[in-house]
Amino acid sequence: MSATHHEHPRGAGDDLILPLPPSAPRVPPNRFGRWLGRSILRLGGWRMVGTFPDIPKLVLIGAPHSSNWDGVWGFAAKLALGLDIKILGKRELFWWPLGAVLERLGVIAIDRSAAHGVVEQLATLIGESDKFWLGLAPEGTRKPVDRWKVGFWKIARAADVGILPAYFHYPDKVIGIGPIFETSDDMSADIARIRAWYRPWKGRHHGTP
Repeated sequence: MSATHHEHPRGAGDDLILPLPPSAPRVPPNRFGRWLGRSILRLGGWRMVGTFPDIPKLVLIGAPHSSNWDGVWGFAAKLALGLDIKILGKRELFWWPLGAVLERLGVIAIDRSAAHGVVEQLATLIGESDKFWLGLAPEGTRKPVDRWKVGFWKIARAADVGILPAYFHYPDKVIGIGPIFETSDDMSADIARIRAWYRPWKGRHHGTP
């Protein structure tokens, strides 16, 4: 079956976005933000499929990442859902007033020069939080890559949380949510399994090799 004709499992929500389960972290209610996100998705012809797990802590990965447009549709979905998902930003970006704006958008400052590394910082942050969803792009670039960056796996393993795959499938204009992947002692096998799951989905310029 080709990727273009691959079946997308529908969620239990409306025809545009998915319902958030009780354990998912949420931003404070913002009717304008929800309206804006839904409007962007609707104008672009995008919809969401799948089901969000009822889990308070996880690492969400997004692929294939092949265009800056991925960020537009992904951020629109975040707004429409009212989902509080955190993404990483360099500490140097957090100068006033940009820092306050980034924080409101869910960007968290990471000190890459700290003695304890990024993985340890994030695992601690997740562990100390009641609810924490962290979003990462495992490819680390918009170009097709043979190897993913392994930070997402290391963070999930260190924090003892699952990995939730999300995909952008441009032929059908679908943002999909997949099943939770639990980590094992074999990082390479885990990543190969997740990459294999991604192969039907095609980004704006490429899929997952």
